[in-house]
Amino acid sequence: MTIKKSIIAFPRIGSNRELKFALEKYFRKEITEEELQKVAKEIRLENWKSQEEAGIDSPISNDFSFYDQTLDLSIALGAIPESYKNLELNELDTLFALARGFQDEQNDVKARPMKKWFNTNYHYLVPEINKDTIIKANFSKLLNEYKEAKSAGFETRPTIIGPYTFLVLADYKSGATKDTVLYDVIVAFQTLLKELNQLGVEWLQIEEPALVLDQTEEEKKLFVSIYEELLKSKNNLKILLQTYFGDVRDSYKEIVKLDFDGIGLDFIEGRDSLALIQKYGFPKEKILFAGLVNGKNIWRNNYQKTLELLTALDAVADIVINTSCSLQHVPVTVKNETKLSKEILKHFSFATEKLKEIDEISDIYFNKNTPFLKKNIELFENDRVRGNTKLKQKLDKLTEKDFTRRPSLVERRASQSQSLNLPLLPTTTIGSFPQTAEVRKVRLQNKRGELSQADYDTFLEEKIKECLKLQEDIGLDVLVHGEFERNDMVEYFGEMLEGYVFTQKAWVQSYGTRCVKPPIVWADVTRPEAMTVRWSAYAQSQTSKPVKGMLTGPVTILNWSFPREDISLKASTLQLALAVQEEVLDLEKAGIKIIQIDEAALREKLPLRKSDWYKEYLDWAIPAFRLVHSKVKPETQIHTHMCYSEFEDIIPSIDAMDADVISFEASRSELSIIDALKAHHFKTLVGPGVYDIHSPRIPSVKEIQNQLEKILAKLPIEQVWVNPDCGLKTRGNAETIPSLRHLVEATRVLRKEKVEYDK
Repeated sequence: MTIKKSIIAFPRIGSNRELKFALEKYFRKEITEEELQKVAKEIRLENWKSQEEAGIDSPISNDFSFYDQTLDLSIALGAIPESYKNLELNELDTLFALARGFQDEQNDVKARPMKKWFNTNYHYLVPEINKDTIIKANFSKLLNEYKEAKSAGFETRPTIIGPYTFLVLADYKSGATKDTVLYDVIVAFQTLLKELNQLGVEWLQIEEPALVLDQTEEEKKLFVSIYEELLKSKNNLKILLQTYFGDVRDSYKEIVKLDFDGIGLDFIEGRDSLALIQKYGFPKEKILFAGLVNGKNIWRNNYQKTLELLTALDAVADIVINTSCSLQHVPVTVKNETKLSKEILKHFSFATEKLKEIDEISDIYFNKNTPFLKKNIELFENDRVRGNTKLKQKLDKLTEKDFTRRPSLVERRASQSQSLNLPLLPTTTIGSFPQTAEVRKVRLQNKRGELSQADYDTFLEEKIKECLKLQEDIGLDVLVHGEFERNDMVEYFGEMLEGYVFTQKAWVQSYGTRCVKPPIVWADVTRPEAMTVRWSAYAQSQTSKPVKGMLTGPVTILNWSFPREDISLKASTLQLALAVQEEVLDLEKAGIKIIQIDEAALREKLPLRKSDWYKEYLDWAIPAFRLVHSKVKPETQIHTHMCYSEFEDIIPSIDAMDADVISFEASRSELSIIDALKAHHFKTLVGPGVYDIHSPRIPSVKEIQNQLEKILAKLPIEQVWVNPDCGLKTRGNAETIPSLRHLVEATRVLRKEKVEYDK
């Protein structure tokens, strides 16, 4: 098979989120496993058909997953902790127990930790290796999906996360190390290669994104040792080493010497990919799978720029036009969008359209077919939008003073303590409360014009009052209004801002069944009017307890949007920071004493290499947050929240955000962040999440009390707030209410112990 046009992977949720809805029905026991598998098969067949019809030479198999591909690999290797094996569930339900936790009358196990997949908003389940882990190959899923495609008439290229990335990302327990399982992992992959040879498979794609991270000499040796041994078993099978999200500058020379048949490099985020080839060359006997079509953004490819890059690669003998990464990070198709104008839509390219772009670039480059090029040039020859001169002037006038809050954190704390009069270990939630079917239905009725704005506002007021009463009954100290008016923590704000456009069905998987619909930054961003003041002020008028004003921060709004490519990320973020600053000041004027500005995605666009962290990101992302709150009064308490990323190595930068209180995801990561906070003498008050809201299980009072005792063993009680890991939007009341009651009860026990100890 001659390959000239390729992708790394395709979205697996279905063009209308068919997988999400089927999984949720399965979790509610409304459909059988057989019915769930039927939906999955239909999605896979549709994906292979789309790739083949678009001219992709080798459609991809095994890019489908019911939850997460890294979790699939853990199961394929038998890396399943004993507590999950002891549940005695079938393979599929074991997978879901690992992903979501499992709770019944006899069993109670937590979900495995989730982390961000490199620099994306996708989350993976962290593999666990302990001294009792026995690695044993069971690649039936990959083999069955290849055979399924073959029987349907598609010759596919199976893909799998590679052994090096698996070992780098794994969590090692009870004295286990990479060396504990290295030999067995290699043997397991050798078994896979043997089975693929027996099936007559031509190509296997092995994804090793961990190669774009900073590598130590030991890690380079680990990578080389794995593949020197593994590639001995390839026989007739061709192996493509696929990397993405950056360049492989640390191990490029080692990679090209190994017996790979193809090497996939990212030329979108891989800053040094071209320079590496120009400096060290590329072996003539190998095929370069060139990642030239952006798999993470939704704008049309500029063919002229891509052809210039291809010209610079002329010395490479054999090139395949490829995506920069999996297309699971973009929506499925533009065809679902019927409300946006053609003038807007012509600038967008989702996963299905990117298949066509690959075909056209290939036709232009290899066959010199120019009509496609002419049409593409016309798209890019004029400026798409006109800049906002007034906004630019405002940004140009910013000085260091605009990014600095006065007085100092310690001085502010005294003012806030007197103003708020909160107890030790203040209890609160992160913001949202369960979005019931009723809430979603009424919001949709209002959006469709079936319910008047006045009636909708009345409904929201009633929901807010119910939510406040519930929190008061539970005994929480700092309340929230519940965010019932918000469809999404980024989309809601984007709808209130000038400069955004919105899609109808451009859904992207974040984790498992969680899908998001990122807004698109179309032009310069400004705030025409207040966005949240109406509901925060109303909530505060209904209670004597403080109610937090809830905002999403500028870095997260940008990182969870599809950003512009015609201006820098820094410029877009500062535009957003000015807009959010205006909202913060209006909330303060309305009497809101606590304002939470969430930066859940702070780390998401952090460069994967530490040498690039500050100059390329932190040097402007952290000041952008400070710009948002720099003008508030000393007694106004600023909170922020961060979740499901590894923050331990940027703790000094987080402290430099100069918030008064920061809440972190902590429960799934076993409170590992606490040690980092202590080591860096973290000054900000902190709320490490004491239970995991992404699992349906209900934590007991004793469990939360134990978490708090672990926290208080390392941090002074005066520094600690008590809260769940994240917002409660995706949970039901049946789980939320008892969990929060247990949280408050556990906190009261520890407060009482503290008082008695002081006596």
